[in-house]
Amino acid sequence: PSFSYDLNWMKVPAQYVVGDISAVAVDSHDNVWVLHRPRTLPADQRAKAAPPVMEFDRTGKFIRAWGGPGEPFEWPTNEHSLFVDAQDRVWIAGSDRTAGKGDDMVLAFTAAGKFIRQIGRRGANGGDQDVANVYAPADLYVDTPRHELYVADGYGNRRLIVFDTETGAFKRMWGAFGGTPPFTPKDPPPPTTRQPGDPDQEGEGSVEFSSVHGVELSKDGLVYVSDRDSQRVQVFDREGVYQGQVFIDRQAQSRQTASGLALSSDPGQRWLYVADWGNHDIVVVDRKALTVAGTFGSRGTQPGQFIGPHLMATDSKGVLYVAEVQGRRLQRLTPKP
Repeated sequence: PSFSYDLNWMKVPAQYVVGDISAVAVDSHDNVWVLHRPRTLPADQRAKAAPPVMEFDRTGKFIRAWGGPGEPFEWPTNEHSLFVDAQDRVWIAGSDRTAGKGDDMVLAFTAAGKFIRQIGRRGANGGDQDVANVYAPADLYVDTPRHELYVADGYGNRRLIVFDTETGAFKRMWGAFGGTPPFTPKDPPPPTTRQPGDPDQEGEGSVEFSSVHGVELSKDGLVYVSDRDSQRVQVFDREGVYQGQVFIDRQAQSRQTASGLALSSDPGQRWLYVADWGNHDIVVVDRKALTVAGTFGSRGTQPGQFIGPHLMATDSKGVLYVAEVQGRRLQRLTPKP
């Protein structure tokens, strides 16, 4: 696929300033939802900070904004991910890992910002065997017909965990290659960069996830999970049975590669787009063959360049939206004929 690029498509109201943009989602109407971090703004700009959740139509027209601390829910300290399900419910999670007060919960709201449900509690994580709380989760996906919430629970834990969207009850979970907890103690992460030609990742890779950062579900029931610090995407069926994996920029300078995931909008969803966080590009994977078809992008501020591509989403027309944390922007990629 090839794209044209648009950096300035969002018409943010003049009274608002936007901080680090961590996530993007597209709803059933092709409206675009953006999650940003007001606390990342300089002190002299915080009075003008936009609410953390913003909605735009596909032309970039501003619709509404809401979010932030309130009752009776626990708003995340570090806004990280959001997903809008087929019922237009907005799911939000954060990634703060401060001991005793981390973002160990997932929140659900209506499209207008009315609170629905909280799964987990702040600072309550109990590790990879805890089925009531998460531990600074990185990404979300809702399978609406099956009432299932998939959580990439990968900053503090090393698992993919599934909850019932209507009750918040635990349903199942798994780790790399479909393994189940308990997992071994988590090792300190390796340095984020490697020397050129240093082949420190070989074979099938770690038997456990290192950093579960993205989750995406295809129409034919395959679950794609990105393992950022292991430079790979693993594939499972809905029950967690391992199907295969593909490596993403495995020997590149940055060890932190596979971040956000998005599927193309064609009927067969041929392409899986993978954001390479550390090397600032987008990798295109043939999702059935699990082979890399190509890459595009490089580090920079120009159209088609990226600074920290994080989480992504596609709309029904195949438009790809890329949230760039360090770049503080949401780039719109429109497919060329």
